[in-house]
Amino acid sequence: MYSKAEAAQLRHAFWTTFGQYMAPVPSAEGEPVNWINYRTGLKHVQLRMRTENRRASVGLELLHPDADIRALQFEQLQALHNMLPAVPGQEWEWQPEAEENGQLLSRVQQELCGVSPLNREDWPALISFFKPRLIALDEFWSQARYPLEDLM
Repeated sequence: MYSKAEAAQLRHAFWTTFGQYMAPVPSAEGEPVNWINYRTGLKHVQLRMRTENRRASVGLELLHPDADIRALQFEQLQALHNMLPAVPGQEWEWQPEAEENGQLLSRVQQELCGVSPLNREDWPALISFFKPRLIALDEFWSQARYPLEDLM
């Protein structure tokens, strides 16, 4: 068991290592990108990575407070689902309604269970999980963002 300070230090070390690993990878548009703090350019739309409770997830989240607008955005994303690159061995999970920390949202994501950034032995699995999915979501977002902009 780790103290809060040790756990925070390990999480920070993981994300720093992952950020350094991804730094040379350009976006789908060929531009440099901060993969750890990926900016979608649209309010209420986030590309988010999580590592908590021995699971990791990465996905595109729609956080608009108006449920009707969020539903329209999600429908628009689903209409473009064939543009989302496949990641071998796993399907994207499309969630029209979800809740995270008390906030209602819609998202498309993938999860990996049984891993933690607190275990350095899991870091290769986490990096191997996040990298292709981030690249796939970035490629998808480079095309899907424009129809969503029209809904804002």
